Amino acid sequence: MGGQSIERREILRYIGIAAVAASFPGFRRWAFACPMEHPRAAAPHSQAQAYKPLFFSGEQFTMIEHLAEMIIPQDDTPGAKQAGVAEFIDFMVANRVPVAASRDIRSTADAIAAGNEAQNRFVAGLDWINARSQSLFKREFLQCAPGEQNSLLEELAYKQKFKPTTETGREFFQMMRTYTVVGYYTTEIGLEALGDPGLQTAWSQMPGCPHPDDPEHKNLREPASAVVSRNTERGLV
Repeated sequence: MGGQSIERREILRYIGIAAVAASFPGFRRWAFACPMEHPRAAAPHSQAQAYKPLFFSGEQFTMIEHLAEMIIPQDDTPGAKQAGVAEFIDFMVANRVPVAASRDIRSTADAIAAGNEAQNRFVAGLDWINARSQSLFKREFLQCAPGEQNSLLEELAYKQKFKPTTETGREFFQMMRTYTVVGYYTTEIGLEALGDPGLQTAWSQMPGCPHPDDPEHKNLREPASAVVSRNTERGLV
């Protein structure tokens, strides 16, 4: 359920959004929070390091974690739960950092409004999932059998199974899926699955600026290739 209409270029664009998570010391598995010399093996948290949700209730957080794992399950590579995606979602929602916004963000006020909207949409969406589960199976979502849970989410994930009465749930699932994919592909686990676009596999540490005597780059010469290209366009070469 995780790969539909989420393309590699979108994932790479989302990586920049998640850099804010580096300011939170609990995110030891986040690529942006790890120093370059940090071991790349993703060790699970100990009980002493158990994450405490900032925004969601304990039950809501468990449901977020379960939904994320259903979207990106563990197979040959670790899934969303091992990557800590639910922690990412909780942190971003708590701090009103919009990842999937339904509005244009042109100012700080717009970003805060989008963050508030995300909080409301997540709470309402989780309630919708439980209400739908009660309607279909007479119990809340986490109490359902795996087959029942898959059946409910397939109504929201696959176009051929859409129903007129599930539009609200589809909108929530789309948002949940986006947050999950963004969260997953900003962990070291996710970056390795992408081939590590940060190029940390090529360098033990990222190279510094080659112009230490000109930190503002005021005196850089234009590359010769650019000059040749522009002169070619003008018919000068």
